[in-house]
Amino acid sequence: MSRKGLRGRTARIAGSALALALLVPVGVISTAEPAPASTAAPAHFVVLGPTGDGLRQTEESVRAVGGTVVQSWPQIGVVVATSPDPAFADAVRAQPAVEQAGNTRNLAEQLPPAQSTRLESLEGTVNAAAFAAQAGQEPLEPEQWDMRQIKVDQAHRISQGSEDVTVGVLDYGIDPTHPDLAPNLDVSKSVSCVNEGVPDTRQEAWQPQDPTQDHGTHVAGTIAAARNGVGVTGVAPDVRLASVRLIDDDGFIYPEYAICGFIWAAEQGIDVTNNSYFVDPWYLWCDSDPDQRAAAEAVRRAVDYANSKDVVTVTSAGNSNWDLSKPIRDTNSPNNGGPTQDRRTGHECHVLPGELPGVVSVSAVGVDAVKSYYSNYGMRSITVTAPGGDKNQIPDTPSQNGRVLSTVPGGGWGWMQGTSMAGPHAAGVVALLRSTHPEWNAQQTIGALANQADALECPQNYDPDGDGKPDAVCAGGKSGAGFYGAGLIDALDAVR
Repeated sequence: MSRKGLRGRTARIAGSALALALLVPVGVISTAEPAPASTAAPAHFVVLGPTGDGLRQTEESVRAVGGTVVQSWPQIGVVVATSPDPAFADAVRAQPAVEQAGNTRNLAEQLPPAQSTRLESLEGTVNAAAFAAQAGQEPLEPEQWDMRQIKVDQAHRISQGSEDVTVGVLDYGIDPTHPDLAPNLDVSKSVSCVNEGVPDTRQEAWQPQDPTQDHGTHVAGTIAAARNGVGVTGVAPDVRLASVRLIDDDGFIYPEYAICGFIWAAEQGIDVTNNSYFVDPWYLWCDSDPDQRAAAEAVRRAVDYANSKDVVTVTSAGNSNWDLSKPIRDTNSPNNGGPTQDRRTGHECHVLPGELPGVVSVSAVGVDAVKSYYSNYGMRSITVTAPGGDKNQIPDTPSQNGRVLSTVPGGGWGWMQGTSMAGPHAAGVVALLRSTHPEWNAQQTIGALANQADALECPQNYDPDGDGKPDAVCAGGKSGAGFYGAGLIDALDAVR
């Protein structure tokens, strides 16, 4: 998952918010207003109402209780608003044309700023020039055990994807100058959503701001690094990429950012999105809390809208070694400031967007095709599995590095591990499927991804740390569904 997706949902980076010049895509109502005079820091909210023109009454209700409309999404009946009043959500819920309302950041904006460390740092870099490529190979392809595991090398003899297919990388942004990525990057479909969830198409807004913001570039290389004799190859090296920045300079992905990203993908005709992250500040969003329920419903509406526009939404399952099918003890939320809670969460609580209906949820395996020690799992919680890397599963490669090698900002390559790395492998295979079968809709494509997956049996004794105690229990027996869903994705089947 996004940096979030890396080590058990760990990672973030400090920085400053950007003041962005805003551009609005087709179908969006731009309703930005001056902030009301106040010495209090404004907090962010979502307010849910009717779709279409009826949302204008919802906007009036926001203003009636002293809120400021930042962005309206009439496609899904959602208004993003700010207010210096922490009781704004309670007040606006009583207004006309308001169905739900909730704060999106746990009101942490009115507390001292928090530093977060959610993203795993780069585990090592490699110089492609030091490798001698074999005929038909990229210089670093011998290190890409992950591609061979899902038969990408065989698939490329038949197809490398179509330039008519675009994959949106909803992440930290893609380095537009990287030689493995620049040939496939569609600047016209790239955007930033990190200024309060309002689209900004300027390149300086959607590209990574410094080399530490490497997650999106790494993900993009796994999906579609060009086969050009430079470094690595992606699963689908001939498809197009769009950089959709959802992670801000502090490393957070708030609901309004995700909503903007999903609607952007739907409006721009993007075929697949990769979502290697979870939405902050709650690891799980619980319907029993009216604020969390409203924000989760707003994100769900955005995902449903993307699904209705034939976008395949691929998500990473997470890195906490949680069984998502059972109650989970969450002691780390909220993660953006203020006191954390010790919550025993049940089925009314969900990871966003990974547990939303209609998405592809991907767990991770290492080179031995066994669940990575960090990967979340659970019956009916995982669609398929894919290589995400595992430092403890050692491949027969020149470096013997069990993580995943891909592109990083500045024209380099480096290793990472996480379900963040598994998701883009699945997104790449979906891109191959959509290239091979352009007549299939999103649901047919998801069905084929699962049907073509290679089943993996549950391990007899899952004890990756070797302490003699099971570290996770795999339900499903020979089907392996508890760990792997339908099984390991298969790029070769996707192209024939």
